Amino acid sequence: MTGPDGEARSTLMFREAAQCGQGLASFLERNRTVLKDLGARLRDWSPSMVVTCARGSSDNAATYGKYLIETRLGLPVSSAALSVSSVFEAPLSKSRALCLAISQSGRSPDLLTAVSRHQASGALVVALVNDEASPLADMADVVLPLSVGPELSVAATKSCLVSMAGITALVACWAQDDELDAALDTLPAALDRAFEQDWSGALPDLAEATNLFVVGRGFGFGVAQEAALKLKETCALHAEAFSAAEVRHGPMTIVGAGFPILALATSDAAGDSVRAAAADFAARGAHVHLADPVAQGISGLPAQAAHPAVEPLLQLLSFYRFANDLSLRRGLDPDSPPHLAKVTCTV
Repeated sequence: MTGPDGEARSTLMFREAAQCGQGLASFLERNRTVLKDLGARLRDWSPSMVVTCARGSSDNAATYGKYLIETRLGLPVSSAALSVSSVFEAPLSKSRALCLAISQSGRSPDLLTAVSRHQASGALVVALVNDEASPLADMADVVLPLSVGPELSVAATKSCLVSMAGITALVACWAQDDELDAALDTLPAALDRAFEQDWSGALPDLAEATNLFVVGRGFGFGVAQEAALKLKETCALHAEAFSAAEVRHGPMTIVGAGFPILALATSDAAGDSVRAAAADFAARGAHVHLADPVAQGISGLPAQAAHPAVEPLLQLLSFYRFANDLSLRRGLDPDSPPHLAKVTCTV
């Protein structure tokens, strides 16, 4: 996608992102029975709400899960403020909550403290974690190993995307959603195709950019958040993620001629909102780069059509390859962002 191509392919970020399809296949095979049993357990137990515990890319996966759980199961989902437990040591009242903990390492102290407090309050703890020898895996009532293999690049790719797909698999089993389950069966191969999608048309514009909006909605909002995080992390590009609805408030003032926009649309009604916002921005002279399965690449960035809930995951993998190339184009190393470490031990 960018030259020299050998340099782009040599990074850990490139190689690890390329493993997402196989990683998801491994996750589904490894966890098939556990997911089926967990779905039945949750239907019988009927939790009153879901609380997610995560930071960084894993928290973006949790946002994706929020929309999926709330639309498919009708349960409210809240992201836990981890410092409530780790810094303020505030007590939690008893609850019938599902605590969904998401982490690549399973070792961040504030996450572990928050999960422990929720577990003590009566929550059922389900952990999506890559390191099976981690304290989080030991603590959880049910462990869903991500099974993606070692992730060495500081920029998390396969662990984040497979966490999102893992939540999708959990929801499909819990809600007994045959259409979502069928979409998961074809997703590993679709991810392999998504990694080959060419988003290089956006490289010249973003190579010199200093600010950027990433716009999504619904199932795509968590992916927009993840894209904005990766642009900051790997490309030193100030990017902010907005819902296509929220961006029509104060942020609209910033967008004028030449302002870059990355927009991620889905084939459902939420995607219509993204397309409308993208059209408004383009009319102002903004440089809009739209990934849209409805337009099938006519809009600028090619995107596969699939079940609307998994279309953002396909776009995310195409984006990861693009972000790797953009980082190199900007003279950076996507594997070693300055001032960051693989395991962030926040308290």
